[in-house]
Amino acid sequence: MLDFAASTILISGAASGIGAATATMLAARGARKLILVDRNEDRLADFAFSLPCERALLIGDVADERLWASADLTGLTHAIVNAGIADSKPIVETSLADWRRTMAVNLDGAFLTLQAAMRAMKDRGGAIVLTASVAGLKAEPGIAAYGASKAAVIHLARIAAKEGAPQKIRVNAIAPGGVETPIWSELPFFTALAQEKGSEAAAFSAMASSATPLGRFAKPEEIAEQIAFLLSDKAAFTTGTCLVSDGGYSL
Repeated sequence: MLDFAASTILISGAASGIGAATATMLAARGARKLILVDRNEDRLADFAFSLPCERALLIGDVADERLWASADLTGLTHAIVNAGIADSKPIVETSLADWRRTMAVNLDGAFLTLQAAMRAMKDRGGAIVLTASVAGLKAEPGIAAYGASKAAVIHLARIAAKEGAPQKIRVNAIAPGGVETPIWSELPFFTALAQEKGSEAAAFSAMASSATPLGRFAKPEEIAEQIAFLLSDKAAFTTGTCLVSDGGYSL
C-alpha cells in the first residue's frame, strides 16, 4: 500500500467525485495535512470533518487569482489539480459565455492551481497530477469546450513537467473516461437519460454498455488509486505522461 506519511497535499475540486475519493484515500494512508479547495463551502466542510488528518479549507473559485494570493501552501509536497465542470453543446449552439465559463474553471483554474503548487514546491520538489479527460484525446460531437479545455490541460502538464524537472517537481496528467461522479448531473442529456432509465446507476450502465469495451464506468476510488500511484515514489521516474484510464473507450 502506498504511504503518504508526513505529506502535505493540495486537492482542488475536493468536495465530491474524484477529489473527495482521493482525499479520503490519502488521509487513510497517512497524509499529515490536506489542503482542500472547492467553491461549495457547506459540502466541503461536511466532507472534511470526516477525514482523520489535519485539514485546511480554501473556499472559492479556482480561476480567481485572489484565492491563490491568499493561500497558505507552506510545506506542500503533492498537489492534485482536479477542479472542473462539464459542458455538452454543439459548436454552433455554444455561446462565447458558455465557452469562457468552461475554459475559466477547467483551464484557467488548472493553470492557477498548478502555478501556486509549483511555486510552493520550488525549493523542495514534489509531485503534481492534473485531472484531464479522455475527451481531450478523442473527438466526439457536443463537447467542444470541455474537450478543448482538457486537451489543453494534458499539454499544460507536459510543459510543466519540463519546467519542473530541474527543481525535482514531477508533473503528470490522468485522463479518465466515464467515471460515476456528480459532474454528470450538470448535463441535461444525462438527467434525461436517468429519468428515462429510472436511476443514475441505470443511466451509467446504459452509456457504458454502448461505448466502453469493459462495459462499465469507473468508480472515483479507482481513479484515486491511479492518482496516488502517480504522486508516489513508485512513479519517481515518471513525469510528463498522461495516464489514460477509460475502460478501452479510446481504442
